[in-house]
Amino acid sequence: MELIVGKTAGFCYGVKRAVDGAKKELKQNEKLCGLGEIVHNQDVIKELENLGMQFIENIKEANGKTIIRAHGIPKQIYEEAKQNQIELIDYTCPKVLKIHEIAEEYASKGYYIFLLGSKKHPENIGTYSYCGKNKCMIEKEDDTFKALEMLEKSNIKKLLVISQTTFSLEKFYIIEEIIKNELPRDIELVIKNTICQATEIRQKETKEMANKVDAMIIIGGKNSSNTKKLYDIAKQNCKIAIAIENVKDLDLQELKNTKKVGIMAGASTPKESIEKVMEKLKRVVS
Repeated sequence: MELIVGKTAGFCYGVKRAVDGAKKELKQNEKLCGLGEIVHNQDVIKELENLGMQFIENIKEANGKTIIRAHGIPKQIYEEAKQNQIELIDYTCPKVLKIHEIAEEYASKGYYIFLLGSKKHPENIGTYSYCGKNKCMIEKEDDTFKALEMLEKSNIKKLLVISQTTFSLEKFYIIEEIIKNELPRDIELVIKNTICQATEIRQKETKEMANKVDAMIIIGGKNSSNTKKLYDIAKQNCKIAIAIENVKDLDLQELKNTKKVGIMAGASTPKESIEKVMEKLKRVVS
């Protein structure tokens, strides 16, 4: 069995920055909270909890310094923290902060804003709070038509389109095409592809790998948006696609009679998780 590991597999810059920052803070603070899961990976969460970090879902539960995860938070939480005298350590990914700036700028200029991405994802929930009053979230291609109806009813003649950093590149292009084809000519259109470059490269590499191997293994948290997209890409381009959170989920029987296996991991997957999967597979090879 030949094993091929994706060059872009594992932690992206924003996630690594947040996790490393949390570990550094834990060495200096006895009490440290994390507002929401710092990344969507249970192995990372358990490691940080063992080091003394307490994860909370509401800023009012904070007991001491509180870390803001890579996904970012809604605008109003900064004010809530200030009112409750809670010190925030902000590890929001710089790419996400840039989208907040874009959204806020165009909202102040009177643009209607379409935000592409998952309606339940914490990054999008945070970004949406910067989009002003005239906004709509688009998760699936079909949502685009309803969004265009809402835009028409608003009588606003300026539209900004932005996206979650980990949104599907393929979906982005499809929705972009629908908007360009359906949008009335008298509306000014600004489209900013705010999908993180690392996400784009990772999705493209996954597709290329999937077309060259007999099976693809995608490693990442079950609630990780970017990992799910990698799995979807692998499934579309390879006969066998397997999604696992860590080495414990790997069933070698699923890889029976495969000669070439590709391994890719989501942006929230630690290097150790990838290495353990590799070790298990290499024992079979040898």
